[in-house]
Amino acid sequence: MTDDKTPKPVDPTADADRHAMKMAKKKVARDKIMATKTDKKGLVIVHTGKGKGKSSAAFGMIFRHIAHGMPCAVVQFIKGGMSTGERDLILSKFADECAFHTMGEGFTWETQDKTRDTEMAMAAWEKAKELIRDPANSMVLLDEINIAIRYDYVPIADVVAFLRDEKPDMTHVVLTGRNAHVDLIEIADLVTEMELVKHPFRSGIKAQIGVEF
Repeated sequence: MTDDKTPKPVDPTADADRHAMKMAKKKVARDKIMATKTDKKGLVIVHTGKGKGKSSAAFGMIFRHIAHGMPCAVVQFIKGGMSTGERDLILSKFADECAFHTMGEGFTWETQDKTRDTEMAMAAWEKAKELIRDPANSMVLLDEINIAIRYDYVPIADVVAFLRDEKPDMTHVVLTGRNAHVDLIEIADLVTEMELVKHPFRSGIKAQIGVEF
């Protein structure tokens, strides 16, 4: 005698019922968890890692703020005068909703002048503090500040102390760039590390408009 290994036909009705019961249980558990999440606060958000998407994800939140009519601001620490889609769009269409300050002069290997880079980074940090202190701004993005901190253009102790002691309670601050300092990660509320799995640059493909900028 041989076992009948022919698969039994699936009863669509029974399968749908099982799925509905499973989702109902999950909803009860999820609602119970959500009921305990009642606090609101301005978040310190860090996007770091070697993978692509740190600034892109941060600008996604800036555009969400713009869409909701919530005033926000951007300070770019490293990127220089090169045109980017997000900057051009904000300056041309949403300047009233989002203040945009490009304070860097390009990547560090292009400028090759640490004194000048430090001066520019510290000017950007002063502008950042001004914008964060302004209660009108709901979110401030500090794009590539992690790079400025890594090269000691901006003291990490100053950044940590300011975010901990002076940031308004309901203001969100987003900090992007590789190699986020451990002290910054320690005080952050949300940290995302972009992991590099595969990148076209390694296959000889340069940065392309609409993807990288």
